[in-house]
Amino acid sequence: MDLTPVPCCTLVVPCYNEELRFHADAFTDFLAAQPDVHLLFVNDGSSDGTLGRLQAFCSEHPGQTSLLDIQPNGGKAEAVRKGMLHAMATLPGSTVGFWDADLATPLDAYPEFREVLEARPEVEMVFGARIRLLGRHVARNPMRHYAGRVFATTVSLMLGLAIYDSQCGAKVFRATLRLEQVLWKPFVSRWIFDVEILARFLSSWRAEGLNPDGRIYELPLQTWIDVPGSKVKLSDFIRSFTDLLRIRQNFPR
Repeated sequence: MDLTPVPCCTLVVPCYNEELRFHADAFTDFLAAQPDVHLLFVNDGSSDGTLGRLQAFCSEHPGQTSLLDIQPNGGKAEAVRKGMLHAMATLPGSTVGFWDADLATPLDAYPEFREVLEARPEVEMVFGARIRLLGRHVARNPMRHYAGRVFATTVSLMLGLAIYDSQCGAKVFRATLRLEQVLWKPFVSRWIFDVEILARFLSSWRAEGLNPDGRIYELPLQTWIDVPGSKVKLSDFIRSFTDLLRIRQNFPR
């Protein structure tokens, strides 16, 4: 008899060429501490040994893990979108989210996301926010930090939403029909799809006459570490502003 707890949440972990950065021990400890959370690893057309590592890890943790192999590489946006849709279609659970494979946001932050959703029924999504506050350890590359502040300010002005950090790779959502509809079509951008998720939700809420206030919760992280080996390049940052314009055209305020 299968005694694996029914998952309350599935976390999608997009992976592209993560063979040398895959933290098997951290994922193992997390599964032991959160037995009702399911990890869905999405191999995004990796060209190294990532797929083999994921297959081996999932075989060691049946019931709590699964693997979705996407070929060829389609970018993080598609890996997350397809992974979350797959999770909602095939796995039970009231919440679904995504978490960067490099664990810049440590997995031990997850319980705080869960607590927010359990305590605040009006909240539809919880976003991690990388805010350098006293008593917290948020270590970011200075150039990335200042570029991120410029980008976040631009996003806030474009959406009419005072969001501090749209790009943190740790987010958890209620698994609703609205979320499924938001994810149904491919995103405009390979990298700033987080902004498009917000734009799609805002469009949906406004179409129904709903006030967005209180539906999004930004959670200041206790710890966030800028892990070397990021796939995002300067050219991607520059391209992101063009993508913002395309998102604005598709989802005007």
